[in-house]
Amino acid sequence: MKIAVAMSGGVDSSTAAAILKHEGHELIGFTMQLWNQRRNLSLDENGDPLPSRCCSLDDVYDARRVAESLGIPFYVLNLEREFEKDIVEPFVESYLSGETPIPCVACNSRLKFSSLDRLAKSLGCDKVATGHYARVEFDNRKKVYRLFRGRNHWKDQSYFLWELSQDQLSRALFPLGEMTKEKVRHLASEFGLYTANKAESQEICFVPDGNYAEFIERYLKTEDREDELPLPGEIVNTKGEVIGKHLGIHRYTIGQRRGLGIAQGKPLYVVKIEKAKNRIIVGEEEELFSSTFFVRSVNWILPENFEKESIRAKVKVRYRHEPAFATIYNIEGGRAKIIFDEPQRAITPGQAAVFYQEDEVLGGGWIERVSE
Repeated sequence: MKIAVAMSGGVDSSTAAAILKHEGHELIGFTMQLWNQRRNLSLDENGDPLPSRCCSLDDVYDARRVAESLGIPFYVLNLEREFEKDIVEPFVESYLSGETPIPCVACNSRLKFSSLDRLAKSLGCDKVATGHYARVEFDNRKKVYRLFRGRNHWKDQSYFLWELSQDQLSRALFPLGEMTKEKVRHLASEFGLYTANKAESQEICFVPDGNYAEFIERYLKTEDREDELPLPGEIVNTKGEVIGKHLGIHRYTIGQRRGLGIAQGKPLYVVKIEKAKNRIIVGEEEELFSSTFFVRSVNWILPENFEKESIRAKVKVRYRHEPAFATIYNIEGGRAKIIFDEPQRAITPGQAAVFYQEDEVLGGGWIERVSE
């Protein structure tokens, strides 16, 4: 089988490529150059530029070195323009709107898989392989592809893949889906891969220091769009009483406790961000819990689920959230209303809600708003 392999320069994608090569497949390795390293929008404590983990030059070099060791052709795809337009700009706009975005979902489905898919087809490749911890299976009875969580739930990355279409799943290959991270590193060592002990990043790749607010401010400054930065405004409690001042809504997220600059004698958390009124609403921890919310741009992986009035499933509202039982009601326009059996903490607009039955990913949607 001829397979296009996405190689990020990390241990996971390197091991996925090595496994497929060991199985005897014909491989072509690709690394995606996504972020312009000269933008320098993240700085260290000394004010010096921090290298992005978004296919940095070191990562490209590591991927090329692994490809050479495996004896497979290797290419670099320059997707900087597409990445900024489709991922970075919506990320900034989402924060400016009072949301907390998760760009990795859109990056996987709308950029990485889409771009690799087109390239793979043009080169006559049968599959597109990545280092994701997820599984895809073909249902012979229904003639559809089904997406499942990685066998190791702690490393599972299916949360980031719910937007994939049947067409994309038909060519997707996840060699690590049955493995633990320990097993992957063991195999990488056995294969003699240069990346076997390479550390992994937990932050959004184009914001390596994790300071999203400062990234947004520097980004708007470089684009001569500083007038779009949110102005300071009021912090109010859930009774509407003004108890402080905020520095701009892009600096706050639902559930945030630290950095509010207010002292009330008890812990207070951000429970809502109101862009229209330019204010932050804070409350006690129990006020973070909600049962009902709405999602937009719903994608059901199995086409039959688009027609159902309601579906029982477990729903995950952020990557490290333990999926909880809920009822999902389909609404016209690709939207859905979700009601949890038990209230859940910090349901956040801009994040993804992903639907599961056992280990199967049914689909997902973007959290639009939480019901009062």
